[in-house]
Order: sequence, then C-alpha cells, then structure tokens
Amino acid sequence: MRIDIITCLPRLLDSFFGQSILKRAQDKGLAEVVVHDLRDYTPHKGRQVDDYAFGGGAGMVLMIEPIARCLDTLRSQRRYDEILYVTPDGENFTQRIANHLSLKENLVILCGHYKGVDERVRQRYVTREISIGDYVLSGGELAAAVISDALIRLLPGVLSDETSALTDSFQDDLLAPPVYTRPADFEGMKVPEVLLSGHEARIEQWRFEQALERTRQRRPDLLDERA
Repeated sequence: MRIDIITCLPRLLDSFFGQSILKRAQDKGLAEVVVHDLRDYTPHKGRQVDDYAFGGGAGMVLMIEPIARCLDTLRSQRRYDEILYVTPDGENFTQRIANHLSLKENLVILCGHYKGVDERVRQRYVTREISIGDYVLSGGELAAAVISDALIRLLPGVLSDETSALTDSFQDDLLAPPVYTRPADFEGMKVPEVLLSGHEARIEQWRFEQALERTRQRRPDLLDERA
C-alpha cells in the first residue's frame, strides 16, 4: 500500500511515521507513506498556499491552484483508488471503513488547514470525505496520521501476530474484552481464573461474554448495528 499525504505542514508528520509499527511496516516494504509539502506546488510568491475567503469572514482558505498542481502531478504517476479529504463534515471513520480502505493499493489523503480548502477541490478531485470525530482540529495532519495507522496495521505481515488486529475493538461490532498480564495477583487484585486455566474454549467463551457485556454497558449502539 502507498499513501500520499498532502499538507502545508509536513514536519508535523515526521515523528509519527518514523516510529514503531508504522516505521517497521515501511522498512519491510509493506507500506509506503510519502508526505508532500503543498508549498512546493504553489505558483505564488513567498510559497503562499492560502488566501482570504470570498465574501469575507474570519480565517484563511487553502487555494485550489497548489492542490490541483500536486494532485495532477501525483495522478500522472499512478492510479489512485481514492483521494480522501479529512474534514469535520465527512463521514464518520469506522473500523469497517478502515478494513475496506486497507485493501486498496494507492491512496491520497488531503489535509485541510485554517478554514479548509477551496470547495472546487472537493468537487473536482476528492472521492471520499472522512471525519475522525465530531470536533475541530487546527489541521488535517493528525486525522491523516490516525487513518494511516488504522489502515497500515491491518496489512498482512505488519503485526507480528496477524490475528491481533482481528481481535481489536469494533472488528466484530463489539468492544474488546478486558486483558491482563503478569503478575497474576497484584495487591490482592487477581486475574480471572479462567484465563489461567489453559482451557481454550472456555477462555474464548469468557472473552466473548466480556466483550458483549462491555459493549452493552459502554456502546449499546453497536449492538443495534449487529441486530
């Protein structure tokens, strides 16, 4: 998988993609993340990428010209399955969407900033708009990082135990059950006996029941979706 991220603040993403699982995925050749500085594509002096909104109002808007130049350059080099724009008014990002997008080969994630992007970018180029939650960030870089992480960890070979991603919260519309590690007894707080039994069927049944109960208590809306 290749993910091209377009941003006017590329250095915000350096540390995120240079650590841990995401770095190992790239080192193994399982994923490629390329961050593009929008200012490299602007025709304006001083590397300007934003301007005032027509009609007035507070805040600046990313101009269409540098974004169009960047996207046209990228699309001349390869075919993209999706051009994603991260925005508060996009569809809510879910594990199902992550599963679907993880099967794609080439993706673009466009990061908005300030008051967003010129609407014509969304009309001409963007194929899907995604929100990571009902709140507003200063820019789309953190959202792009979140989406990339969610996709890359699903790729075969990225996690040392490939079954790990399959037991995460939301994969089966349930929250994950409680997990424990050593010591088995910490100041009188003991690990449930079933987890120490070695009885695989009983353990799996316990985990399912715990996941179901946790979902019922914390996210009953997920159970409605399973119905």
